[in-house]
Amino acid sequence: MRAVRYHEYGGVGTLVVEQVPEPRPGPGEIRVRVAAASVNPVDWKVRSGAVREVLPVELPAIPGRDAVGVVDETGAGVQGVSIGDRVFGLGGVTGATAELAVLSAWAPAPTGWTDEEAAGAGLASVTAMGGLKALGPLRGRTLLVEGAAGGVGSAAVEIAVARGATVIGTAGERNHEFLASLGAVPTTYGAGLAERLTALAPDGVDLALDTAASGSLAELVAIVGEPARVSTIADHAGAHRLGVHLANAENDSALLAEAGELGRQGRYTPRVERTYPLERTAEAHTYGERGHTRGKIVIRV
Repeated sequence: MRAVRYHEYGGVGTLVVEQVPEPRPGPGEIRVRVAAASVNPVDWKVRSGAVREVLPVELPAIPGRDAVGVVDETGAGVQGVSIGDRVFGLGGVTGATAELAVLSAWAPAPTGWTDEEAAGAGLASVTAMGGLKALGPLRGRTLLVEGAAGGVGSAAVEIAVARGATVIGTAGERNHEFLASLGAVPTTYGAGLAERLTALAPDGVDLALDTAASGSLAELVAIVGEPARVSTIADHAGAHRLGVHLANAENDSALLAEAGELGRQGRYTPRVERTYPLERTAEAHTYGERGHTRGKIVIRV
């Protein structure tokens, strides 16, 4: 099969498209014929070697953690899915940017989602839901999402709105119209945030989710009043220092099914900013590493 691989840690120049052995699903896993795979910040963090102490990989490695495709093989003990089913989901830290990929968590892909949208749903939705679940019930509460225009942030906005929250999202001004389309009240991040929120939410902000790791955690705690009302999916050091919730992405089929159900209801649609063919994966990584992506970057396989 064709896949993107890197044979050593380094920059985007290490990425090559080549023929590689086909993976096989183990117990509790499935293999899909990939239609599209997502690009996430963890991909270049792992590829560069920056996180090798906590997320080591066996080289050569195939980047990518989530994908959408049609099931073509199932491992021992797998139930509830059949050959030919279209599913989206998550595999290991690597392995998705290829013609065939093994998934350990999956759910049916809504028929209303394109392959690009379904590819962008896996990691973003489970990460967003993990951060939101840590904050408790959302209905009737005002939630601030820091970094709301990114892949996880935009998912969190739509999911929180679907659960009855009033959402205020921070982003650069060029993304304010985008945030409004998701159902959020947009505002800019950075200096003066507390004052802007006072004007936007006179009764106060109840909860905050940080997806940006921009150094704002202490301010978010001050805005909502206590660490228990703040969660982050990105700022590990700040979370431990301040005592806020730290949510890590989990390969959880139940969360994926929940995201898929919201998709079927038309209440959550992964937003895709750019799509690249497999041969241009290096360009996709280059664009993503610049930051400020609106929604998701996806590789068509």
